[in-house]
Amino acid sequence: MCQHQPSCPASDAPDHEAARLVAFHPEQGWGLLCNGVVLFDDSGELLPDGRSIPAHGDPCRRAA
Repeated sequence: MCQHQPSCPASDAPDHEAARLVAFHPEQGWGLLCNGVVLFDDSGELLPDGRSIPAHGDPCRRAA
């Protein structure tokens, strides 16, 4: 899925949150990474295979 060079981490990699943001909807509280992971503003995640990861940290960590 990722076209970046070097490639972003896969959705099942431990550092999957380091992938580049390709869509951002702050008014709805979510962003899409190029590896298919959806990040929510409460730090929860939805993985491409349908699994969810509950909120787990500082919700401001990706605000930059």
